[in-house]
Amino acid sequence: MFDVRPVGYVIGLLVATLGATMLLPLGIDISMRNGHWPIFAESAIITVLTGGLVALACHNGVGPSLTLRQTFLLTTLVWAALPIFGAIPFMIGETKASFTDAYFEAMSGLTTTGSTTFSGLDTLPEGLLLWRSLLQWLGGIGIIVVAMVFLPELRVGGMQIFRSEAFDTMGKILPRAAQIASQITWIYLGLTVIATLGYLVLGMGPFDAVNHALTSISTGGFSTHDTSFGGFQGAPEYFASVIMLVASMPFVRYIQLISGRAEPLFRDSQIRAYLAFVAAVSVVLALFQVFYDKEPLEPSLREALFNATSIISGTGYASVDYQEWGSFAMVVIFFAGLVGGCAGSTACSVKIFRYQLLFASIRQLVRLLHTPRGVFMTRYQGRPVGQDVLNSVMSFFVLFTVSLGLLSVGLAMTGLDFTTSISGAATALGNIGPGLGDMIGPSGNFEEVNVTAKWLLSAAMLAGRLELMAVYALFTVAFWRR
Repeated sequence: MFDVRPVGYVIGLLVATLGATMLLPLGIDISMRNGHWPIFAESAIITVLTGGLVALACHNGVGPSLTLRQTFLLTTLVWAALPIFGAIPFMIGETKASFTDAYFEAMSGLTTTGSTTFSGLDTLPEGLLLWRSLLQWLGGIGIIVVAMVFLPELRVGGMQIFRSEAFDTMGKILPRAAQIASQITWIYLGLTVIATLGYLVLGMGPFDAVNHALTSISTGGFSTHDTSFGGFQGAPEYFASVIMLVASMPFVRYIQLISGRAEPLFRDSQIRAYLAFVAAVSVVLALFQVFYDKEPLEPSLREALFNATSIISGTGYASVDYQEWGSFAMVVIFFAGLVGGCAGSTACSVKIFRYQLLFASIRQLVRLLHTPRGVFMTRYQGRPVGQDVLNSVMSFFVLFTVSLGLLSVGLAMTGLDFTTSISGAATALGNIGPGLGDMIGPSGNFEEVNVTAKWLLSAAMLAGRLELMAVYALFTVAFWRR
């Protein structure tokens, strides 16, 4: 019989931990004397008690390790359950959001998607703004651990190619996943502090600096202003672009760098391909503005770099309404967002390594057409790639494409127009942030999207953040017969 107690125990502990983090926005509201702090006191009590009781009820079923089915279930249920409690401050706080809007906002935060249903951010209590940022920061570090520890072991979407590498530092295998999680946490904290100090030096106020550090290092994209990053144009855009690039590269490389091994960081073909792609998209968009829109070179390059990096990394900031750049730019931005950052980072979407494996596989097939009797091996970073990895990657592409199509149709059936439907589906599955069109574009939000569509998008954000297969496997009969 399938035992859910180990899963419930871990979820209960994580829910209680989420409740404890509500003390931070509570403290901010008290210090700002805005009278909003009781909202977080109530939310924290409800969340901590619920999580604690669930953990207490399930603790007698905890074993030395989780089975494969328990790991699959835990990976999905954690990301489905935490937004329920993360939504409480939005429902009883200043926003008075419905459960649908509050859950959507919390899911968008924890999956670091960055889509929002709230307007009037400039007037919200500081605690609520910090809570939105904290959700993204927690989701960012959470997805790194999931991507480096759980997904490779679950053989999801080709992630098994990183199984041994994720635990390899200083030439030896780490004894426990907890050790690598601890190393990631310290690096994540350090980068957050660096981002905060950088924003302060470049002229942001302390509150804005902290919030944007939390949401840029997590490639989340929530801002404290309705204009997103539009109020911080200039040097902060360049700095934010660097932070987003750093956050969307594999964190295992930073672990190796701190351990005295800098070579893997500079030799990683995934990093080189990612940086080259961001640079190419930025240059194309900048040149398009210069030659076709007759814009000055420096602002064009800065805005192109910032917004291209934001979309490709899945952060979702916007410093300008790039829809005004024209249809060509929109097509480039739409497809660039479907590429994504590196595996083992806070970045979202398909991930650059899958495209590398896809093109390597296509190249091998083309060579076989020219030399039918030849023996060719697909390699990634100098290592042979097994057929199981290639099958997993190809399956992911098929599943992503089918999911994108079905979700677009589902959104259209709720009454959304074509542009909103297809861009909304892409931004949810890719955890990108803003979509396209007047409603959900960079100058809009998801507030006016109908209730059914919001639930479809919330489910898509969850599935996309966990690489699709980890979620879809739970809905197969074969999985539950194991």
